[in-house]
Amino acid sequence: MAVIKANSEDERLLARLMRAEAEEDGEPGMLMVGNVGVNRILGNCLDFKNIRSVNDMIFQSPGGFEAPQKGYFYQRARDKDIRLARRVIGGERRWPASNALWFFRPEGSCPATWYNQQNTGRYKAHCFFTPSGEDCPNVF
Repeated sequence: MAVIKANSEDERLLARLMRAEAEEDGEPGMLMVGNVGVNRILGNCLDFKNIRSVNDMIFQSPGGFEAPQKGYFYQRARDKDIRLARRVIGGERRWPASNALWFFRPEGSCPATWYNQQNTGRYKAHCFFTPSGEDCPNVF
């Protein structure tokens, strides 16, 4: 059962985002980016109030993802990318992004906090950050 409302166009859009942001991190990394996106839709908190759809989440500005804002959101969604997006929409979660709303790629090690959010871990090049349950109970 889907955890967010999504049609086939939403699946393709999310798949494109996952590919653009984390293709170099393989399927696990792409799933984690998808987790962050779904959490932003579910959260309705902090920087992500009134983000109700995949389209809202992907094209949020300011505060959204780099790929659509910096011009590397151009590749089409492949079948395997769409399958990964469906898994995330269906509720699959991957640590350390299970409850994360943010991730970024630092030059060195991951900071303990980022904009007052706790570091939940690193996967390859990306560090993931989770809000408190009090700030965003809908992502837990």
